[in-house]
Amino acid sequence: MQKDAILASNTSSISITEIGGVTKRADKVIGMHFMNPVPVMKLIELIRGLATSNETYTAIKELSEKIGKTPVEVNDFPGFVSNRILLPMLNEAMFCVMEGVATPESIDNVLKLGMAHPMGPLALADFIGLDVCLSIMEVLHNGLGDSKYRPCPC
Repeated sequence: MQKDAILASNTSSISITEIGGVTKRADKVIGMHFMNPVPVMKLIELIRGLATSNETYTAIKELSEKIGKTPVEVNDFPGFVSNRILLPMLNEAMFCVMEGVATPESIDNVLKLGMAHPMGPLALADFIGLDVCLSIMEVLHNGLGDSKYRPCPC
């Protein structure tokens, strides 16, 4: 690998600082978190690790814009912004199913029809992958140390 090459990770929850820490070029490591479905969604979260250089950030920001995406800078925290907000909502929808609050179809319809979400939280969790949702909730729970991020046991 060329020493000036940038390592951009599409991780949805792994620390960019930790990834950079196992390289000899942490200044060239950045998160470039695409949203799904990638062809449709415009957002890319650009995550700076503690050592990510301004040059690396600028190069990836410009690349993101060149491919028609809207880059948004966020700092390296568990779940970044998108998953720190989204996954607890999906997790709570799962708790609603487990507790018998409503059927999965009703829960999805409440969010679609009452809150203008393009798809319901349970359909979205299936789209993302329940294994991925669980992994991200575990990263949030362990990384932030707050019981509000405990994964639904169902």
